[in-house]
Amino acid sequence: MHSLDSLDEINKLDTGNVLTSIESLGAQIRQAWEEVRQREVPAACPLAKNVIVSGMGGSALGGRIVDSLLADRARVPIEVVTEYNLPNYVNKDTLVILSSYSGNTEETLASANEALNRGAMVYGVTTGGKLADFLSENGFDGYIYDPKENPSNQPRMGLGYSIASVLAVLSKCEFINLLDSEMEEAIQEAEKLITDYGANVPENENVAKALARKLMGKVPVIIASEHLVGSAHTFKNQLNENAKTFGLIFDIPELNHHLMEGLRNPHEIKNILHFLFLDSPHYSKRVGIRYPITKEVVEKNDIETEVYGTRGSKKIIEIFEILVLSSYVSFYLAMLYGLDPTPIPWVDHFKTELSKS
Repeated sequence: MHSLDSLDEINKLDTGNVLTSIESLGAQIRQAWEEVRQREVPAACPLAKNVIVSGMGGSALGGRIVDSLLADRARVPIEVVTEYNLPNYVNKDTLVILSSYSGNTEETLASANEALNRGAMVYGVTTGGKLADFLSENGFDGYIYDPKENPSNQPRMGLGYSIASVLAVLSKCEFINLLDSEMEEAIQEAEKLITDYGANVPENENVAKALARKLMGKVPVIIASEHLVGSAHTFKNQLNENAKTFGLIFDIPELNHHLMEGLRNPHEIKNILHFLFLDSPHYSKRVGIRYPITKEVVEKNDIETEVYGTRGSKKIIEIFEILVLSSYVSFYLAMLYGLDPTPIPWVDHFKTELSKS
């Protein structure tokens, strides 16, 4: 596909309605926030001493984003687990939030049983499946939702649900102070970006389309810090699954202690790397100072760079901003490669083979 402004060509490639799911991200967030706020949570959850968010793939991304966002807001430690097993410290004083879009994720179900055996408080977020059965059979609270705002039915395109539901649970359990007005402001800002980066906006006026064009034929290297590290994970995963392209993430300041010396060899790779810096005025002062210096080092190694400066006035607005940006960029990149973003044949193949063992 040559023109990202051809809606006819986009519609021919996008057989699974991924674009419509992106356009509905604001509605996903609003639905999940409002519905979870109306539901019960474990009565003793405000007494929990730590929180685990257990999930895989798209279902883990919401937890990663929330974990990064709340580092300076949560009153208890929060850890994201993408394994079969829970950390050794999990016990009756732990709230375990189990997140699985389908409800049939093998690793998350293993964590569910482990949480049960250790007497942890449990809350589930799912559309149904075995996880919904587990919650019902054991009398656990949960948010079993209708993903009506995710017509693609792809977990990675339903991140509005997973992010907002985890935020709502943590708010109801009094681990964070997050007002309805804050969420509504963030949703409205996200919806403005959905319009600004939408398929109807021509490429010469569309930041997401222009960025996708620059990333075509390149290996994107996503750089972020602090509250946007989880969002960078989301960006990479969506590039992998939607655009079927390789991508990497690194965080500042950690990368300043090793990666810069690794930019010299092999020389041939310099031509295909493209560093994308997710810069924010809300980074701490010392971290912010590192961004232009790091960019200079990368460019002196003859590697292309790009800076995306966030527009959001608050951290929570920025995480939704990057979610919208990454969703559109990965979608447009799939279009440029002439690919339908919906199918994930290798993931499906792997799951089929794994089920035989």
